[in-house]
Amino acid sequence: MARILVLGSLADSLVNFRGALLREMVAHGHEVFACAPTASAAVRLALSQMGVIYKDIKLARTGNNPIQDLQTINELVALCRSIRPDFFLGYTIKPVIYGSIAARIAGVPNIFSMITGLGYAFSKHTFKSLMVGSMASGLYRLALRGNRRVFFQNPDDLALFLKKGLIRSHLQAVLINGSGVDIEAFQPAPFPSKLSFLLIARLLRDKGVYEYAEAARKVTDKFPEVRFRLVGWIDPNPYAIHKDDLQAWQQAGIIEYLGRLSDVRPAIADCAVYVLPSYSEGTPRTVLEAMAMGRPIITTDAPGCRETVVEGVNGFLVKVRDTEGLAEACERFIQDPGLIRSMGMKSREIAVNKYDVKKVNKLILETMGLYT
Repeated sequence: MARILVLGSLADSLVNFRGALLREMVAHGHEVFACAPTASAAVRLALSQMGVIYKDIKLARTGNNPIQDLQTINELVALCRSIRPDFFLGYTIKPVIYGSIAARIAGVPNIFSMITGLGYAFSKHTFKSLMVGSMASGLYRLALRGNRRVFFQNPDDLALFLKKGLIRSHLQAVLINGSGVDIEAFQPAPFPSKLSFLLIARLLRDKGVYEYAEAARKVTDKFPEVRFRLVGWIDPNPYAIHKDDLQAWQQAGIIEYLGRLSDVRPAIADCAVYVLPSYSEGTPRTVLEAMAMGRPIITTDAPGCRETVVEGVNGFLVKVRDTEGLAEACERFIQDPGLIRSMGMKSREIAVNKYDVKKVNKLILETMGLYT
């Protein structure tokens, strides 16, 4: 039996994104500790019911305060020395960087990381993001040097890390099919009687929220009976959308905003087509969930997104920031509604064959030497 420490930057993600992996670790007889900042009582209870021991950690998910980040590293070193894990696994940027550094200082023998997307640090939208990206590259290079293996959720991120020399070689990298999806929990659902589109995301510019709203405006001008729904929340992120814009879209009748949902399955069941116009992803979990529920997909020809769609088979790919192309893709389903059912069936097939969370987690545990 091994002792494992898993570190994330958002407590909810330990249940929503890593829950199946944590349960699998426990099922194989390992002692599992999960850490993140300020978990709710519901998250703590869910982890406890899985047999996972939760530990709070101070970690600022956003921001670049070096003193605060040094304090985080010190706290993580103390945590590692207290728990004395045999294995460390971090995911998202700060847990990967600071967690890997701390685990190495504390003498953790087996350090692994999961790159779940590049985010703001590599967006290159502003001078600030360029500076943050340059800093992040240096920190990644330092942190990942001590990792046994690094999991990547799409080939584009892997290629970028190799090009920048952030990992030692391709031998250190393992390509996985995202976080996977629970194909039993996300079952195909009947299509609604009225055609509607859905986007689920943190409300960031990089998720293509503005493009989605603009495409919705273009489409509803021609087809006023069609609905465009939005699920998510405004994240404390430098690239978050403005609340005033969200209110304006609602008042204009362009967007139906459903807020933040703890269970997205009813929203997916109530849509005909799932849309994610993101600029870049690791592998988008919401797309996988929509595919598992038998929904055709419109997404961008961008890292992480393009892997989920076989063009013209289970959906359509559009260019990043191309609102005209996005609107045209939506209209293809309106003008030929038979595509919705046929492409939705293909989505489910791809989800089962490629993205089943059990297959993804088996590869992770086998790579870490934890699959007994």
